[in-house]
Amino acid sequence: MADADEVDRIVDDWERERPDLDFAPLQVFSRVARLSKLLDRARRQAFERSELESWEFDVLSALRRAGSPYRLSPKALLTQTLVSSGTMTNRIDRLVARGLVTRQTDPHDGRGVLVEMSAAGLTRVDAAITRLVDAEAELLKGLPAAEQRRLAALLRKLSLGFA
Repeated sequence: MADADEVDRIVDDWERERPDLDFAPLQVFSRVARLSKLLDRARRQAFERSELESWEFDVLSALRRAGSPYRLSPKALLTQTLVSSGTMTNRIDRLVARGLVTRQTDPHDGRGVLVEMSAAGLTRVDAAITRLVDAEAELLKGLPAAEQRRLAALLRKLSLGFA
C-alpha cells in the first residue's frame, strides 16, 4: 500500500497474528488516538504562546462565547467546562489573581455572583483562539474543504452515539 501509515502496519501485523478478529475499530480509533496527541500538542503550544493554561482557555473561552459583556454565573461555567464546583471556585480564584476575570454582584440577584472577563482576559483568549484555529487548520491542510466537512459530519455522528 503506497499511502500506508503506522496504523496500517500495526493492523497488518495483528491480522497476520490474529486472523480471527475484525480490526476495523483499530483502524479508526488508533488513528484518532494518534491525531489526538498531535492536536493536544498544537493546543498546548497555542495556549502557551498566549500565556494561558488549557483550563484557563476553557473558562475564558466560555465567557468569550457568551458575548459582551463576557459574563456568566459560576454555575453556567460549570456546565460548559464540566468540572466540579470546588474546581471551578479554585479556577475562578486563580483567574481573578491573574487579572483575567473579576467577580461581580449579579444585578438581578444581589446574593448571586457573576464572573466577568477583564480586558486582559479578552486579549489573551482572542489571541489563543486565533492561534488555535491556525494550528488546527494546519493539521487539516491535507484534506480538501469538502473532505473536512465530511469528516466533521462523521465524527459528529459518532460522538452523538456517546451522548
